[in-house]
This record gives sequence, structure tokens and C-alpha cells, in this order.
Amino acid sequence: MIDEAPASSRARVRVWDLPTRLVHWLLVVGVGLSWWTGETGRLEWHRWSGYGLLGLVTFRIYWGFFGASTARFARFVRGPRVVLAYLRGAWQSVPGHNPLGALSVVALLALLATQIVLGLFAVDVDGIESGPLSLYVSFEGGRTAARWHGVLFNLLLWLIALHIAAIVYYGFARKQNLAAAMLHGEREFDVEYPALQQASALRLAVGIVLAALLTWLVTRAFRF
Repeated sequence: MIDEAPASSRARVRVWDLPTRLVHWLLVVGVGLSWWTGETGRLEWHRWSGYGLLGLVTFRIYWGFFGASTARFARFVRGPRVVLAYLRGAWQSVPGHNPLGALSVVALLALLATQIVLGLFAVDVDGIESGPLSLYVSFEGGRTAARWHGVLFNLLLWLIALHIAAIVYYGFARKQNLAAAMLHGEREFDVEYPALQQASALRLAVGIVLAALLTWLVTRAFRF
């Protein structure tokens, strides 16, 4: 077993850019708000929290292709062989998500995106409170979307709990404070790594505009 380098000799590396960190924590707030508004029957607020999550998820998916180096899917999503190598301990740590954490991130984003889309088509029992896109499906189709909207949210909560458990494990067992790194953007490593490759301000602006535009179009049910 290789001893860790002394703290004084470890390199402090910037891992996460500001947009990635902001979106991460806004998603945490948005999911919590959606849970609370759904549980307490504040459906108007629930609708707006869903719109907020739609914009955030849209931006994060865009940022996964055009954002900073560690935020890109191509940088951290790995195949089964790499995941198995990581589980066996035969994987060199690099800035960003590890192979197993990458699967968690992709699963959370995919499940959250599906949850949001279902909510846009959902119809409640009496048909009064409905998603903005429910007009494009039948009443029965809207009720089916609503049922799956509830089922998948429970699954999402379990996945979030697993995600938190992994963060706690890394904090206590491996002495890696992943939550703090997502706050200030930096982590310590035994070796020096190249600097984080930031995305341009233009790419950031394009992502914000695209996310806002899609969200606005959805609120209007794509009608003008």
C-alpha cells in the first residue's frame, strides 16, 4: 500500500469551474423545493420549480459538451472496463469525477430529465392542474405521465441518497471532501495536474440563452 504524500507536498488543483458548481447547488435547491411543493400541495410553486429545473438540466447537458474540461461527458464517462479497474483499485486518480461517480452523475441527470419531461405532460385527477404540454396528449396519457412522475421521483430520491452516502464514504474512508470541492472548486492531489481548461464567456452565454429559451418555449407550450 502506497502512503499518501504529506499535506504540505500535495498539489492543490482547481477541479470545478464556477458554472458547474452553481448549477450543481441550484439543482440541489431545486429538487428540494420540488419535493416540498409537491408534498404540501403547492402545485403552482411546484410548476415553477419544475421550470427552474428544466433550465438547469438543459444548461448542464449543454455544458457537458461545450463547458470546462472536467464538466464534459467525454472527459469523465468511461466504459465498463475502466469502471471495473477503478473498483479493483487499478485506476489513477485524476481531477474530476471518478468512473463510478460519473455513472452516478449521468444516472441522476437522465432520471431528473425524464422526471421533468413527465411533469410537463402530467394531468391531475380532476384535470385542473396540468403540465404545460399536457394539451398534446390525451387525458389518460396525462394521467399515466403523472403516475410515472411520482414513481420516478421516489427512485430519484433513492439515487440521491446513494449519491450522498458515497460522498460521506469518501469523506470518512478516503479523506476526500468532495462536497467542499464542489463549493470552492479545488482538491488536493499527490501530483501536479494541468490547469482546468475553462470554457469561453461566449459558450457560457450561449448555454444560458439556450436554456432560458427552451424553458420559455415550454412555459408557452410552444404556442405563439
